[in-house]
Amino acid sequence: MSAQAREAVLQRIVDRRYAQGSRLVEREVAEELNMSRVPVREALRALVAEGLLELLPHSGVRVRRLERADVEHLYEVWEPLAVQASRLAARAVAAGATEELARLEATLRQAESAAAEGEGPREVAAHTAFHEGVVAMAGNPLLARTMEQLSWQLRLLFGLRAEPAHMRAQHTEMHRHIAAGDAEAAAASTLLHVRDSRTVALRTLFGAA
Repeated sequence: MSAQAREAVLQRIVDRRYAQGSRLVEREVAEELNMSRVPVREALRALVAEGLLELLPHSGVRVRRLERADVEHLYEVWEPLAVQASRLAARAVAAGATEELARLEATLRQAESAAAEGEGPREVAAHTAFHEGVVAMAGNPLLARTMEQLSWQLRLLFGLRAEPAHMRAQHTEMHRHIAAGDAEAAAASTLLHVRDSRTVALRTLFGAA
């Protein structure tokens, strides 16, 4: 139950129902989730430990505001991992592992559809699924576990920043190179995408890159 509570609170942070800086009251969250207070208390403590919530001086917690340093640190870690994931995914395709390509392409269509209909949360989910799909295709369990630790921070960031059309096009380029089994082209296109994402995130959140 505490894991379910954690997922539910995380999703509300990502889709901004719980805005940055907002105070969360254990009793109110438990009522909203239709759970007892014990698993909710455990979930909130876990999210404090993960850095997504912070303790208030007297009681309760609040959603932690992302600072510029937080975003910089996240991209410093994500960039090499994302690049290597694309490189390994392309190598896997070159070796004959093509069964996940259609699913990866489906996330691109979902993102385009969500963007056209102005459905931000669905678009964020599709972008996240695309990057997670590339990691899955890489076939490296250690890389997958490491990326899993970043997944919610990335989802939160994707939900807060804009996603220009050219960045959706970059996903298509990444997919094309992965599908062709071209490891270095896949890596290069991913590097460009992550660095553009960083620029857009910093500009959106802080007014400058």
